[in-house]
Amino acid sequence: MPAQPENVSQYKRNLPVSKLIQRLAGDETLIADGAAGTMLMAAGLASGTPPELWNVENPGEIRALHHAYVEAGSQIILTNTFGGNRIKLGKAGLAERVRELNLAGAALARQSAGDRALVAGDIGPTGELMAPYGQLTFDEAVTAFAEQATALADGGVEAIWIETMVDLDEARAAVTGARLSTSLPILCTMSFGPKGRTMMGVSAKQAVEGLWPLGLAAIGANCGEGLEAVEVVLKQMHALLPDAPLIAKPNAGLPKLVDGQAVYDTGPDLFASRTLDFINLGARLVGSCCGSSPAFISAISNAVNQSGTNR
Repeated sequence: MPAQPENVSQYKRNLPVSKLIQRLAGDETLIADGAAGTMLMAAGLASGTPPELWNVENPGEIRALHHAYVEAGSQIILTNTFGGNRIKLGKAGLAERVRELNLAGAALARQSAGDRALVAGDIGPTGELMAPYGQLTFDEAVTAFAEQATALADGGVEAIWIETMVDLDEARAAVTGARLSTSLPILCTMSFGPKGRTMMGVSAKQAVEGLWPLGLAAIGANCGEGLEAVEVVLKQMHALLPDAPLIAKPNAGLPKLVDGQAVYDTGPDLFASRTLDFINLGARLVGSCCGSSPAFISAISNAVNQSGTNR
């Protein structure tokens, strides 16, 4: 890892000029979208089927998903490409369809967004452990993420959004791959547990020190174990990066098994209320993750508008 500056908040960044960067430069809070997997499974996506396949096999459902979030108030939506890297797709025998599925995902999101929302290319983890705990090397991960980011950029996305990372080296590989292959703004979120650390033990401080100097447009937390975990992380990140745009995109609380189904314990109104707390902690991009729906985004949009957060 390159040497870090003493004060990461003062790290000089040369960010590409874009609609996203311009909007983050103002006082606006941008509302992202909510869960994709939760919604697609409700629409009939079979367990074990890569959601990215629906970009070509059931595009109407993907357009409907994006449209529902835009109608609910999302100002930036993520492509249906969370598992669209060669390593993850390879587990389903789809390694050679990376470009096809990511291009299709970008096209569907752009069609649904029109001029009402920005589109970010969604990149999630590979599902493999990084060396030395596993077999995946840093260079191999960089290559896989660069391939995906290239396809998303060629598909016309306006930013690359890396999310749900738990391994700092894998997150760094994703950012590096995206940086090597595109000139788009890059956002990155990691998934934290209740003690403010990821499954691989990464703290908010370590995430900031390891990722922010790579030239991110925004950093934060998504998914994870409850709203409280995100609050802890945002407080720590805001203390280190008081002027940085932070991201809060947590799950709809914590899941409980009810009749064999995961049911999350936080409803849209309470979620929206907590989102206002996140905004006060420096979150400039807010949304929801697992267990949520367009109703959550609608509640967030209403809360943000009524609070006067956007000036």
